[in-house]
Amino acid sequence: MAAASTAPLLMRASDALAQGITPRRGGILTTVLNPEPPVLQMGVNNQGPTLVAASKIFESLLTYSPTLEPIPMLAKSWTISEDGREYVFKLQENVKFHDGQPMTADDVVFSIMKFHMELAPRARTVFQNIDVCEAADPHTLRITLKKPFQPFLLMFDATACCIVPKHIFDGTDFRTNPVNARPIGTGPFKFTEWQRGNFIRLDRFDGYWKPNRPYLDAIIYRIVPDSQSRRLALETGQVLLTQANDIEPFDVPQLRARPNLTVETKGWEYMSPLSWMEINHRVGPLGDPRVRKAMSMAIDRNFIVNRLWFGVGKAATGPISSTTRFYDPNVKLAPFDVRAANQLLDAAGLKPNAQGVRATLKHLMLPYGEIWTRLSEYLRQSMRQIGIQLEMESTDAGGWSRRIGAWEYETSINFLYQLGDPTLGVERSYVSNNIQKVTFTNTGGYANPKVDELFFAARDAADAPTRQRHFTEVTKILVEEVPQIWLMELTFPTIYDKKLHNVITTGTGVHTGFDDMFLAS
Repeated sequence: MAAASTAPLLMRASDALAQGITPRRGGILTTVLNPEPPVLQMGVNNQGPTLVAASKIFESLLTYSPTLEPIPMLAKSWTISEDGREYVFKLQENVKFHDGQPMTADDVVFSIMKFHMELAPRARTVFQNIDVCEAADPHTLRITLKKPFQPFLLMFDATACCIVPKHIFDGTDFRTNPVNARPIGTGPFKFTEWQRGNFIRLDRFDGYWKPNRPYLDAIIYRIVPDSQSRRLALETGQVLLTQANDIEPFDVPQLRARPNLTVETKGWEYMSPLSWMEINHRVGPLGDPRVRKAMSMAIDRNFIVNRLWFGVGKAATGPISSTTRFYDPNVKLAPFDVRAANQLLDAAGLKPNAQGVRATLKHLMLPYGEIWTRLSEYLRQSMRQIGIQLEMESTDAGGWSRRIGAWEYETSINFLYQLGDPTLGVERSYVSNNIQKVTFTNTGGYANPKVDELFFAARDAADAPTRQRHFTEVTKILVEEVPQIWLMELTFPTIYDKKLHNVITTGTGVHTGFDDMFLAS
């Protein structure tokens, strides 16, 4: 196959010029981060806030267009063999880490085969298919797969496989390495300061490999726990950008009406986040698929979308988002039906007591803002209709991640990124060989040999029609057994002052490096 073109990258750089605005250097972007992440070292922590901020510090081989076509980043070009097994990446030259050391193919090999293989369950399941990963020379990476893997190029976004310095991490405990407190990448911005509970500051990296980039002098992420304070900061110009969970959905309509602000919902094409009610199958009645299905049928997803999220998003129909490859619109969850849900619980033998309570379950709330608390409260009301009592528990972001990873929960709320392909972002939550005490794996403990078989067949299939057939079949099983109770396809708003330019330029949105973002009135 022919080497990839660099045209998409050049098109991004000319977006502003096409509008008659000349990019200018200088200025500080002040934005917010919510909630405060435990660390900024991707791989060690992959929660949403970490990915938002650390994607300015770290890079990977590629990024992606809104239609998920690969765009060169640290890899300036690549070729793929006719049999689909060998990938040869030509790396950018003159790339340096923030400590001044050069980045070479050895760093890429280390990042893929050691760092992410140890830390990232999602990456590990893909990279285990690598037969050979070697540095042919300092600027050439050669990867040979054991067998063809169709979505392989989708694994090289910074949020999935950031490139880290081998000279810093090799031979150390990756999770406790002191550099995690002051992360070192190749991105356009370098870590400068973190005042816990107050702000994180990233400054322009003057040794950045793209000439004359970045345009901004610095990015300051303010830690603002209160949602109304975040909204006020945006309205008054104290911050120029909010993203992801920063603004509550119920505040979006009013912000759309402000003439100085732009509300953008693009930039989530690669992530395609899907939210669900996280279920621990090891807990009493939750191991029974009839109980889980009844709980799912007791939830009015249209209410969630329209009354809680004010139309910003879509009701989930199953485990695969409608914006992800191989989604089948003909396979859907059982509809909202409280009466049928109660009948299903009766048939399952989960009888109500004198107070009408069939079961009492603990519910660990997701600590990502008021909207998630409101969602948990709605779920408590919904479950009450079928005799299931939810008892609320609260914690911070770090505590939530630890407890989910340690299986120390009964129910919770979660949302995961689908990464353009079910093999990359969906499979990991349902195959039995990924039941681990690690957050964002199959922490629920669901196991079905047929589901494993279908996911693995889809992974190994070389052509799209065969993969579609397998994904459709596995979706049919999952919507019957409801291993997790899918709620909503999330579309997070990115809201920014109109003096900011080149905010959303790729299918990864605010998870890019912002090297081409600039301020101009």
